[in-house]
Amino acid sequence: MEDRWSAVAALSEPSRRALYDYVRRQDHPVDREEAAAATAMTRALAAFHLDKLVEAGLLSAHYAAPAGQPRGRGRTPKVYETTGDGLTVTIPERRYELIADILAEAVAGGEEPAAEAAARLAYRRGRDLSAVMPPGPDVLGALGALGFEPRADRGAVILHNCPFHALAARHTALVCGLNHAFLSGLVDGLGATGATPVLAPHPGRCCVELRGAGKAA
Repeated sequence: MEDRWSAVAALSEPSRRALYDYVRRQDHPVDREEAAAATAMTRALAAFHLDKLVEAGLLSAHYAAPAGQPRGRGRTPKVYETTGDGLTVTIPERRYELIADILAEAVAGGEEPAAEAAARLAYRRGRDLSAVMPPGPDVLGALGALGFEPRADRGAVILHNCPFHALAARHTALVCGLNHAFLSGLVDGLGATGATPVLAPHPGRCCVELRGAGKAA
């Protein structure tokens, strides 16, 4: 989340945002001269802002001949292009792509019924995710990194944010069931044997809480 805030801060500068929008709309890497001409700023200023966008992770840079021009003699110019699928920031944090991936894989697998296949996949995804977390994460740290906003409360862990909020509001039984399966896999993968995810719907927070997690957290 901190990286995304850095990216948002980078785009808050109007000249930087104009350069980012221009590069994003092109179908080829853009050099400094092209970017400067398109945004009506000097080459030096464009270069400064373009490199700041690289530092923020919004653009990538490498050296290549400009689009449509053969490589000639002399120094090869630096060119820029966008990275990834764009920038999305939501408060609180949401993870709709996780549920979408699970459902898409369940449907593509052709298993019946699809809801049961999705639940198995959600559990497996939770376990797999636990294996790639930094060494030694506790339950609270893992849940916090995923955007659940966990808080220990009298031997339980209450999750004050649902990363799947909009989907859970429209398809409660399905999404809450997948969330429960996902968190069960995550907890098992972390080896937190004292924590048990249970469905406990409550307005304004996640439908799952972890019981008996005082020591495990």
